[in-house]
Amino acid sequence: MKESKVKQEELILIRITGQDRPGLTTAVMSILARYNAHVLDIGQADIHSTLSLGILIRIDEKGAGQVMKELLFKATELGVNIGFAPVPDDEYEDWVSRQGKNRYILTIIGRSLSARNIEETTRVITEQGINIDSILRLTGRQSIRKRNQNVRACIEFSLRGNPKDYSQMQADLMQMSHEQGIDFSLQKDNMYRRMRRLICFDMDSTLIQTECIDELAKCAGVGKQVAEITERAMRGEIDFKESFTERVALLKGLDANVMKDIAETMPITEGVDRLMTVLKQCGYKIAILSGGFTYFGEYLQRKYGIDYVYANELEIDENNKLTGRYLGEIVDGKRKAELLKLLAQVEKVNLAQTIAVGDGANDLPMLAEAGLGIAFHAKPRVQATAEQNITTIGLDGVLYFLGFKDSYLGDAGKL
Repeated sequence: MKESKVKQEELILIRITGQDRPGLTTAVMSILARYNAHVLDIGQADIHSTLSLGILIRIDEKGAGQVMKELLFKATELGVNIGFAPVPDDEYEDWVSRQGKNRYILTIIGRSLSARNIEETTRVITEQGINIDSILRLTGRQSIRKRNQNVRACIEFSLRGNPKDYSQMQADLMQMSHEQGIDFSLQKDNMYRRMRRLICFDMDSTLIQTECIDELAKCAGVGKQVAEITERAMRGEIDFKESFTERVALLKGLDANVMKDIAETMPITEGVDRLMTVLKQCGYKIAILSGGFTYFGEYLQRKYGIDYVYANELEIDENNKLTGRYLGEIVDGKRKAELLKLLAQVEKVNLAQTIAVGDGANDLPMLAEAGLGIAFHAKPRVQATAEQNITTIGLDGVLYFLGFKDSYLGDAGKL
């Protein structure tokens, strides 16, 4: 009785480069399909209509030669370059075993990104012994003829492996960020990163480019005194509750009608319109957790369809004047963190699915509590403490930290 011959199989990596065109992938796959090739991996990238396609196949030894021959003819017909490389089984198995390692997403953002910026970023990655699996541009292509005021550039690196020293990696990225004038976000690529559901914003100097209490103080003629106290509080030099009580007391006697004028003229931060449109379209729950005042938070709530507003209520007397006192519990840093956790429970989401964005020292507790805490154009102490920072572009930079790509956003992406 004859012994049956064991069918030998080969692993072949196919590399195709050249001008992209419709039907190219179909033509290649039709040849592979005829010889029952198993596709173990596939990846494609397009840069300026230039295609780079990689396909790893497993095929029996007999069919391998015929497949390569037909693919060479087809490549000539299509006007593209094709190459083949055998992959040893041991090398493939080693690659498969690395799938269990941690994955990270490193995002870098700036008004523009240079080769130097990318070099320094990849240097940090290399020093930590991590492999780059893929590089993706999240922002739209920039015209070299038409100037765009809201220009921005963002690249996302997908990383595999375990950093030698995660804290040192964060520190190196922070130093690079300061020296290069770009922002970064380093996040573990887990299911929570892809399923954020609740986002909480500070209001003053975050959603709006002013401190409402300073604007009220100017109307009351005590602008300088209040601004000095505000700055000390935001830098973390004095207790927020103490500073808040002092500042509100200085507003005594101010006509409450001025709040309407301030609300209607307060400057909205760059990128807020775009950010809010996308978040609402994608079903995020949005909250304002502010050490400012409810009047202004509710104005923004009506403007953008925000779900929750928690801020401080100014007491107004029968003559429609501010009394110099406030009603209820002060929303300070501790209270913001408590409200974040409470809203997560109300919305039935894991804390890892929450995002917090703020600029001041009183935002640090909620930034630390959230699954993703982002310091936005923040004070130095806050920047040094927060793991994610945005300092170079508008508030819509948050979208890139969430993995949004301009091309996915339709008309909202053009705002």
